[in-house]
Amino acid sequence: MKASLLTPLSVLLIAVSASAVTLDAPTAAGEPRTLDPERELDVLSRQEASAKLELEALSRESEVLKATTLARGRAYARLARAGLLPVGGGFQAFVEHAARLERLHRSLARDLAQERQVAERRAAVAKLLSSIVAKRGPLALQQRTLAEAQTALLAARDRDQAFQRAFSGGGSFDDHTAVYGAPSNGLAAAPSGFAALKGSLPFPLSGRSEIRSARRNGSGPGLTMRAPEGAVVRAVYPGRVAFADSYADYGNTVILDHGGGYYTVSANLAEIEVKVGDEVKGGARVATLGGGSAGSVLYFELRIGQETADPAEWFGI
Repeated sequence: MKASLLTPLSVLLIAVSASAVTLDAPTAAGEPRTLDPERELDVLSRQEASAKLELEALSRESEVLKATTLARGRAYARLARAGLLPVGGGFQAFVEHAARLERLHRSLARDLAQERQVAERRAAVAKLLSSIVAKRGPLALQQRTLAEAQTALLAARDRDQAFQRAFSGGGSFDDHTAVYGAPSNGLAAAPSGFAALKGSLPFPLSGRSEIRSARRNGSGPGLTMRAPEGAVVRAVYPGRVAFADSYADYGNTVILDHGGGYYTVSANLAEIEVKVGDEVKGGARVATLGGGSAGSVLYFELRIGQETADPAEWFGI
């Protein structure tokens, strides 16, 4: 009766985990070296941070160089406008003036060359940064997909364990399945006489319903009960809610523990109105039916311990 966990979700998790990112650096054998997405994303994150720091430093250096070049250029322009021969300065003044002009010219040329080098380096780092960001996008998406798949798979396993424990008669619940509700310290004893209801068990739906034999994922036998959309699903006997969640091929499911090893399973529900640990009376609302491709259909099973009994015999049909 246990549903297989090798679902499309599991296949997705395996596929994402198996995929690897190829780096440019080859191995000793000449084959491309590969890293898992998490490690590669960490490498790219460090590279991105380093590139951003260098780009910021280059921007500051460029601003300083621009200011220096501008000041030196203005000084050169002023000196050049003064002419080659200062008025009344004589030959010595001419020599000194020409020397200063030449020094300024060389310094200005160095400034301009250095400014070009910084600009080229800034462009190269900006290009590298864009490449890193482009690589990080798919990797980040792959990592998120892997994390989501792992989380969903763990949740599916928790639901599977909770579903199986629901038929254990109030066994212990692990901490990691607290989402399904805490069990009661002592299972309230259901009124005796469930076994005496065989052949006259109340139906979980009121009014007219179309009933057929059915099975879910190799379990059963069970019954499907077609009813109008929004029909109320009720407890057939007093008991405690042992499971209230979505489960594999069953869809939204409520399992009631009626004591003495008797359980009822109501599945394919639209809205669940109880939670694990609730004590319900016979005839109490537990859920409603919704529409779908197959219409509003309740799937019902009756378990005695780990075995599934034919509910038709219990309903007397």
